[in-house]
Amino acid sequence: MFDLTPATRQLSELVAGTRDDQLANPTPCTEWTVADLLAHVHQFASVFTTNAAKQPPNPPHHLVDDWRAAIPRQLDQLAAAWADEAAWQGRTSAGGIEMAAADNALVAVEELTVHGWDLAVATGQPFGVGDVEVAHVERFIATFDQNPEPGTGPFGPVGPAPASADGWQLALSRLGRNPLWNTDSA
Repeated sequence: MFDLTPATRQLSELVAGTRDDQLANPTPCTEWTVADLLAHVHQFASVFTTNAAKQPPNPPHHLVDDWRAAIPRQLDQLAAAWADEAAWQGRTSAGGIEMAAADNALVAVEELTVHGWDLAVATGQPFGVGDVEVAHVERFIATFDQNPEPGTGPFGPVGPAPASADGWQLALSRLGRNPLWNTDSA
């Protein structure tokens, strides 16, 4: 077991710091605007909350009107759900793939952390990632990177990484992100 609260709390703070005039901004997720990314965050937070309870998901599929309140509330519920030891037992699924519940929590922390970074850079907010979260994301990559082709990661082609990349930047690169992305490079 590990605590998802630091990642959910940071993402909630990023949601709170997102302005209405930023909703159309591009993000490192090339097909998504900030509004699309926020809708995805709400959706996966709902799914991972119900996964912890081994219940069928019923996530929102669009950005809800009260997103500033709804997303942080759902993120709090996600952290609370995974604080229950029973959440870590048995099997559940993510993206239609059945897996051990503990692996599902690993997917959740990767989604929280990477999409937190996506939101931060798309909205010009500060983002800090701790060694614990980096280790969880690296474990996610090691667990789910089954692609045998060189230069690919669990989600496709590896992104560029600076020569002086730290562990977080290397993880972002392995996940197909450009760790130096900013709205000017979009």
